Amino acid sequence: MARIPQSDYTDMESVPYLDLQTQYDALRSEVLTALEEICESTRFAQGPATADFQAKFAEYCGVDHCVSLNSGTSALHLALRCLDIAPGDEVITVSMTFIATAWAISYVGATPVFVDIDPVRRTLNPDNLEAAITPRTKAIVPVHLYGMPAEMDRIMAIAEQHGLPVVEDAAQAHGARYRGKRVGQFGQIACFSFYPSKNLGAYGEGGALITNDASIATRARSLRDHAQSRKYLHDEIGYNYRMDSFQAAVLVIKLKHLDTWNTARVERARYYTELLKHSSYKLPAHLSDSECVWHCYVIETPERDRVRSAFQDAGIETAVHYPVPVHLQKAYAYLGHRRGDLPVTEALCEQCLSLPIYPELSKEKISRVASVLLDLEKSLTARV
Repeated sequence: MARIPQSDYTDMESVPYLDLQTQYDALRSEVLTALEEICESTRFAQGPATADFQAKFAEYCGVDHCVSLNSGTSALHLALRCLDIAPGDEVITVSMTFIATAWAISYVGATPVFVDIDPVRRTLNPDNLEAAITPRTKAIVPVHLYGMPAEMDRIMAIAEQHGLPVVEDAAQAHGARYRGKRVGQFGQIACFSFYPSKNLGAYGEGGALITNDASIATRARSLRDHAQSRKYLHDEIGYNYRMDSFQAAVLVIKLKHLDTWNTARVERARYYTELLKHSSYKLPAHLSDSECVWHCYVIETPERDRVRSAFQDAGIETAVHYPVPVHLQKAYAYLGHRRGDLPVTEALCEQCLSLPIYPELSKEKISRVASVLLDLEKSLTARV
């Protein structure tokens, strides 16, 4: 197994996959002041801070309604509840996603139907969509993976032709645009996660459902709060999915910086691509119809394990999003999928490697990451 000698890098500074500490240092005073104000108000759950965040995030996304929640998983669950998806129904989505996308479908008793992804965009391939639609299909859930918008014009055209609602899983795509429109403006509902590692991350768990449909927003607000129409009166089965005020306060502060942070991610992604464009690694695409926000910068290589080992020796953190596709997870074995059913998805899962990327990442550290990749490429070539 080829490795770069560890001694080549022992004196170099480590490169974290994500650096939330540096971001916090820049916001510390403002964040602590906001949290202190909540403590003094004692409005800890679904208080004024969450209302403030809902209004500002809806405006940012260009929609009428935002329903703040305790996680992106909860947002997806409530989205399907609000569409009355039920046992016996099918929901089309992708297997190349975090498993929460499929959990939401299972939570309402429906069956996830997985279609393969486009090898360039890495999102739901519209060419595979129509063949997956059956009389039991009740919704389509495209995923804007790694910050790259799905091909929403084609997806929406097929959905409208068949009278199917679309729920955008935008958990990794805060602020991304497709053909000039923010993600979240295409489907009937869109769902976001504010897990700390996201481009817009809370200091704990958080999520949101956005929509232009007032009736959906009203029902989602009720469902998140034990389905209360009035206090202690419950019209249907509900949940405790409320966002706490601390998270909302942090998100309001961070939202002001989101576009600047996303621009910084774009610049860093371009620099990676410039340094690696002549290598043998498959690089993520920069597409003219989309403004990707680069939640992840993911290369593909059949030598992933060797590359990760070299990075580890060099003190560089990497990640894999995701090593096992959802359709091959043990939890979904009952669906009867086998290896080879979704070849593009499976190939990406076997070869994907997420490189460090965050707004504060310096060009020097990006150059170091690229150097490790290029040196390893030479080492592997020399051994062939």
